Amino acid sequence: MRGATHATWVACAAAAALAATACGGGGSGSAGDTGAVLSSSWGDPQNPLEPANTNEVQGGKVLDMIFRSLKRYDPRTGEATDMLAEQIDTSDSRNFTITIKDGWTFSNGEKVTAKSFVDAWNYGASLKNNQKNAYFFGYIEGYDKTHPEGGGKQSADTLSGLKVVDDTTFTVRLNQKFSMFPDTLGYPAFAPLPRAFFDDHDAWVKKPVGNGPYVIDSYTRGSQMSLRAWDGYPGADKAQNGGVDLKVYTDNNTAYTDLMAGNLDLVDDVPAAQLKNAKSDLGDRYINAPAGIIQTLAFPFYDPKWNKPGMEKVRTGLSRAINREQITDTIFQKTRIPATDWTSPVLGEEGGFKQGPCGDACEYDADAAKKLIEEGGGLPGGQVKITYNADTGSHKEWVDAVCNSINNALDNDKACVGNPFGTFADFRNQITDRKMPGPFRAGWQMDYPLIQNFLQPLYYTNASSNDGKWTNKEFDRLVDEANAATDTATAVKKFQQAEEVLRDNMGAIPLWYQNGSAGYSDRLSNVRLNPFSVPVYNEIKVG
Repeated sequence: MRGATHATWVACAAAAALAATACGGGGSGSAGDTGAVLSSSWGDPQNPLEPANTNEVQGGKVLDMIFRSLKRYDPRTGEATDMLAEQIDTSDSRNFTITIKDGWTFSNGEKVTAKSFVDAWNYGASLKNNQKNAYFFGYIEGYDKTHPEGGGKQSADTLSGLKVVDDTTFTVRLNQKFSMFPDTLGYPAFAPLPRAFFDDHDAWVKKPVGNGPYVIDSYTRGSQMSLRAWDGYPGADKAQNGGVDLKVYTDNNTAYTDLMAGNLDLVDDVPAAQLKNAKSDLGDRYINAPAGIIQTLAFPFYDPKWNKPGMEKVRTGLSRAINREQITDTIFQKTRIPATDWTSPVLGEEGGFKQGPCGDACEYDADAAKKLIEEGGGLPGGQVKITYNADTGSHKEWVDAVCNSINNALDNDKACVGNPFGTFADFRNQITDRKMPGPFRAGWQMDYPLIQNFLQPLYYTNASSNDGKWTNKEFDRLVDEANAATDTATAVKKFQQAEEVLRDNMGAIPLWYQNGSAGYSDRLSNVRLNPFSVPVYNEIKVG
């Protein structure tokens, strides 16, 4: 028997929280045309679509269409369910035996075996391959040799904790107990890879080959990626359409206009300026559903100006200068909820969400904001520049609103200004190169529905998505203890204690929890957003 895990329990809590509302319109009564292709708005991913090198939403959408992993997160509830995993056994939450289902192949005909997973994970964990999601393999024994920290020399190419037993079985030994480990395995970084990936990597990157319900037909950066249903897909979740054309938009207002004009079938990010009109424009074809998303402001802790003693007061003062309730009401038409912590309500209280850990630090108070900023030594350089990408997400509107709130609170109309980048890819590159001049947009869409996923990847020292490079030994210690715990209540309590450390240092400013929003044409039916706010493309019917 597999040992009891926090993850299963947390996922069920997420399921309970989401079941009543996380659904789309359109129904499933229409048979549709299984050969018809739909079009959907999209943005170019930052990097080539290697599973272990994609940690942003646009690339993640494609990986979810062309890959299937050991687990899959239920598109309705978020629960981690077995996909290619036949069984995952452990008696101690440290040593796992994984048996995969027979009969799966990649779209090029190659059989998916245990080695397909082990080779992929070893590649992702190797420092020389420079994969952004390498950190997700950090709990597997031998990671310190394949990916040493602090500029150390790599002394192994493979993880000692991975062993292939036979074509359908491999074992995993972790470097400590991690009871949540099995339910992290639906994250794309853990996807299997075919031999073609290793034999001709350059060719594979140009046209990735996976084992999911879709194959990539063509991709022109800045224009469109065309995916087509794979007729030979062995899974039960086959595509109910002929394919999806992902059309690149640098302005989601243009995408919405194209939807209304009949030139686009699906917009999965309704612009803020249209939220007040979306219901009347689209009727039942407008989706507004809870999602595991939080919007935050991160800080460049690698810049001494933002990391010197006393700056925690400045960061907290900025948080208190933001009128979250006013912004979510007026800009987002109440499709956002002011944040009171750093996770998401979709987890439920039992799953680790707790109302109010941020406390006064997330409540608007102009006088308190001014006092804290003064006590902390003032704004670095006398002004805050909030950096964001201007092509998706209606970020200009809310950044301008946040700056207006800060300026009003501080009685200084130049205290805060927006600092836009034209595209998401350019914005991400600036973050990766550590060139942020001040606070920057750092929204988080959960990878899997666990409280651990909202805290560890973003705030643990050198974690994969810790873009601001915040570090705190007490936070790290509490996260380690939470992961090692086998008792659910103990683990959740430890994570919540870690969250309090994050609050006391204001490692990032939580802004609001975000619903997923979408609109679609009358050509489509059975449209829904999953708990990650991504369209469930394979279920959509056309015609």
